[in-house]
Amino acid sequence: MTAIKVHSLEETEALGRRIANALKGTEVIAFFGGLGLGKTTLTRAVAAALGSADDVSSPTFAIVNEYKAKFNIYHFDMYRITSWEDLYSTGFFDYLDTGVLLIEWSENIENALPDNTIRISIKPGDAECERIFEIEGLEI
Repeated sequence: MTAIKVHSLEETEALGRRIANALKGTEVIAFFGGLGLGKTTLTRAVAAALGSADDVSSPTFAIVNEYKAKFNIYHFDMYRITSWEDLYSTGFFDYLDTGVLLIEWSENIENALPDNTIRISIKPGDAECERIFEIEGLEI
């Protein structure tokens, strides 16, 4: 596991670029962490680094947003997913191996994540803008 402490939006964006540079195109990246800790911000940075010009926003109501870039990007929000039936209705399993999946609120589908999932836990730091990103399954 790699732990990275960031102190600003710019450092979070730089982390997103480092993550993007390590991707091959079919990864599942699962974000864990509470509201307002930077899941969407990090997703936006990864998408931009992969060349997406799309407006990246949380897909809370759509469940999944698709972005065009170097690789297809599928941005999931699993906040409202509470059952296997809910998960199947998103088409989640059909997206595996078709692009980079970036999943917010992965806590809700943890038992469905593939074994090789990249896990990124986000925790608040001591200062208001400080975040600690713990990354498992990806060398950056």
